[in-house]
Amino acid sequence: MMATEDKPSGTNLVDFQHQMLDLYMGSLKVMPMLSNLHEIVIENTPYDVVFELDKIKLLRYRSTNPRSHKTPLLIVYALINRHYILDLENLSAIRSLLNEGFDIYLIDWGTPDAEDYKLTINDYVNRYMDNCVDIVRKLSNIEKISLFGYCMGGTFSAIYTTMHTEKVKNLITLAPPIDCSKETTVFGAISKFLDVDNMVDTLGNIPSSFQHLFFTMLKPFKHYVQRYYEVSQRIDDKVYLENFMRLEKWLWDTVPLPGEVFRQWIKDIYQKNLLVQNKLQVGGQTIDLRKIDVPLLNIVADLDHLVSPESSKALNQLVSSKDNTNIAFPTGHVGLCASTFALKEVWPKVAQWLVARQ
Repeated sequence: MMATEDKPSGTNLVDFQHQMLDLYMGSLKVMPMLSNLHEIVIENTPYDVVFELDKIKLLRYRSTNPRSHKTPLLIVYALINRHYILDLENLSAIRSLLNEGFDIYLIDWGTPDAEDYKLTINDYVNRYMDNCVDIVRKLSNIEKISLFGYCMGGTFSAIYTTMHTEKVKNLITLAPPIDCSKETTVFGAISKFLDVDNMVDTLGNIPSSFQHLFFTMLKPFKHYVQRYYEVSQRIDDKVYLENFMRLEKWLWDTVPLPGEVFRQWIKDIYQKNLLVQNKLQVGGQTIDLRKIDVPLLNIVADLDHLVSPESSKALNQLVSSKDNTNIAFPTGHVGLCASTFALKEVWPKVAQWLVARQ
């Protein structure tokens, strides 16, 4: 008997056509709203600017609750996009932690321009971060602070802690790129083959438009069709729609990335994987992750499409901390910090961990 060819039936093709048409028509309902992103207002938690240096600002958030924990928390965000992803209405990590009685500071990196082209990782870690840490210590009249880093900010925070352990009491990282030999994401794969010297020498700073195109193309169907279709199915849910529009505004609000930071980030951390080999050079010093001996909470997203969870989890194996915790959550890179899931699951655990280590 001749084997039957394995091919889709006519019925399956019709179903597929209907599904694609539904996706397309659903996404069309959402597209007109995107032209109004500039009108979306993000109502940030009130704060005071307590320090400025070049384009960076150190923010200290106000709270209606008493600051009941003695150790302040300094949040270090990535250089990509803007920090208000941590302070979106209804989804605010900042407000969640303030409500728990923490004294919260955050570094706003500002918007780099052409004159910032030659800024390096050393400038961000040993100049900007270190100055901010010292200001927090002075204002709080305390020797050591808790340091919290998200994504690239998590990697910066780990690097900082190896160099200034005497100023850090606790280290918390969310989805930090650490061991890039374990990167299985599209971004990780592409970064291994980037001619980064040519890019930086040609562009200087990496433009925001280039970054946005690059990151959305990692999953074009999900970003351009499926996501908007899902929104179209809940278009009458006012709270959901408002949260989506705020997230969409943040997604498009990308800032230039200093060229020399990008050069070192891709070449030394992604391509050569020097960080996990304890060979990364920052400011003439060798970064040795074994010098981290403070309590560590490392949080990863199992569904992360930007930073492989296995890359982040490696940090726990490379430090000397005896108080060493890793928690994985069934969500994605953004869902880890700005979602109803994060409000219910992630931030309460962060607060509980910190309270026990004041």
